[in-house]
Amino acid sequence: MRKHSVTRRHFLGSGIAAAGAISIWGALPANARDWEDYSTRFSRSIKNSLPEGPLKPDDEVGWKAIAKNYDVTSKITNLENGYWGLMASPVLAEYQGLTEFINKENTFFARLQWSETYRGVLEKVASFLQCDPDEIALTRGATEALQALIGGYNKLKPGDTVLYADLDYSEMKNAMHWLETRRGVKAVKLAFPEPTKERQLQEQDIIEFYEKALAANPGTKLILLTHLNNWTGLIIPVARIARIAKERGADVILDAAHSVGQVDLKLNSLGCDFIGVNLHKWVGAPIGCGVIYIKKDRMDAIDAFMGKPTAASDINGRIDTVTLNFAAHMAIPAAIAFHNKIGTAVKEARLRYLRNLWVEPVRKMKGVTVLTPDDPNMVAALTSFRLDGVVTTSANDAVTKQLAEKFGVLAVRRTGPAAGDCIRVTPSVYTSAGDVMKLVNALQSMTASL
Repeated sequence: MRKHSVTRRHFLGSGIAAAGAISIWGALPANARDWEDYSTRFSRSIKNSLPEGPLKPDDEVGWKAIAKNYDVTSKITNLENGYWGLMASPVLAEYQGLTEFINKENTFFARLQWSETYRGVLEKVASFLQCDPDEIALTRGATEALQALIGGYNKLKPGDTVLYADLDYSEMKNAMHWLETRRGVKAVKLAFPEPTKERQLQEQDIIEFYEKALAANPGTKLILLTHLNNWTGLIIPVARIARIAKERGADVILDAAHSVGQVDLKLNSLGCDFIGVNLHKWVGAPIGCGVIYIKKDRMDAIDAFMGKPTAASDINGRIDTVTLNFAAHMAIPAAIAFHNKIGTAVKEARLRYLRNLWVEPVRKMKGVTVLTPDDPNMVAALTSFRLDGVVTTSANDAVTKQLAEKFGVLAVRRTGPAAGDCIRVTPSVYTSAGDVMKLVNALQSMTASL
């Protein structure tokens, strides 16, 4: 890869130069308007590497052109893209250049100009998420954001009930359970209904599940919801559940780690006042990029982080990311620009198309249950399956080992669902139809004797 040199500029001027940093596409700006100019320049620079116009989900030629922007290992067919997302090559080049810049300018930049640069990045992220910049702060990931929200939520009193579920992320389940010690509440863990070979889950099943849980736990004051969970990929009707919860006096903290960038959504349409987001999964930012969101008029519901002195309306006092990766966060606008050049809705449709390519034949196989429904409102890229009777961690590890070593396909075992472990399959925008058919052929071979 061609190395992009990063030159030093004088920082004490005004306008675009005020931000101080130089990207390979030009000076990094300090305000929202100039970030739009920056994004336009970046988009122009990648114009020739991306096909024109929105792509259809099954346009393999067009998506192959997209895939050329990703430097993917040839050692295995990677269908485990839920951990984090690859940076597109132009974004990676931007990040590498910014890393060189930060390494060279060091505290000269950090002490004198970082605040202005941070605000510019923040405003760009807020525009992408369609929220107010004062409602968000950058974090190192959704986990850090959600831990601050759960630990800081101060509307609980001893004896209250908090609800979370088996399909929530492990660290979030730990944090909700910890509230028993921190706040003296009763933490109740729910077990999601599972599909059968004959019947897929429906949205109404999820609504009724939470209605019954709230009826059985009338003292509930806080619920953790996961919009698109990392175990099975199930998307739940968050806005409807949040409305029901609020009608019964309960707040909702939302884990949107996997949904932002994977599905087309507006943050403020989800009906939740407290949200944790990742930008390094489906938006394609460098590892270590996340967002904490608190609705402006609910800031007082989250304590200052460990007594951090802060204004009542300042979200920055609700999180403390200490020394973060400056270059990673400065590369977020480039990631958003590349992501937007494809389009969230276009990306979502492609990911769901790839998912359906393997799920449709696998549903017909003997001895395999697909755990995620086909309703497009309830699934995107992530989907999990379970071989009949294979529920332990060791047994599912053996399945993923066989897939990798015998068939050259990488998937991942997930431990979380109450009914047992499962195997998660996650394509990306660089994945081809042929890639997912390798999984189908592998499972056909593995289940042939069942």
